Amino acid sequence: MYPTWAAVAAAITFVWLGMVLAISFLEAPLKFRAPGVTIPIGLGIGRLVFRALNLTEAVLAVVVVAAVAAGDPPGRVAGPAAAAVVLLLAQLFAVRPRLNRRSDRVLAGEDLPRSRDHLYYVALEAAKVAALIALGIGLLTAG
Repeated sequence: MYPTWAAVAAAITFVWLGMVLAISFLEAPLKFRAPGVTIPIGLGIGRLVFRALNLTEAVLAVVVVAAVAAGDPPGRVAGPAAAAVVLLLAQLFAVRPRLNRRSDRVLAGEDLPRSRDHLYYVALEAAKVAALIALGIGLLTAG
């Protein structure tokens, strides 16, 4: 019989994965291609969307961790779960504050050179996607 903790964690993991893929890799780059969307407007939209995404991710991460902790997870589950949470925390506490400070300056009218911080966020996002895929697969085979 498939354990309840694994079913809950798998469902939440794939919801989390879908949100990250849809927003980070589809909505975010496309919004700047829409007619009339300037850099300040795109940054303003992006800040709102990513604040909501990151808050939702934090809630989903707590649910996944609680579900995994309630079971007897094999290493193929515990490792990717920890990795996804650590990558999210790195985004929230190491990269997002720098991106927010920079976008504040751009929104205030400063003309700044390109920053690598966005690339760090994207790299962490790609690694998080890989961790979530590994976690989802591990959870589907945990029963």
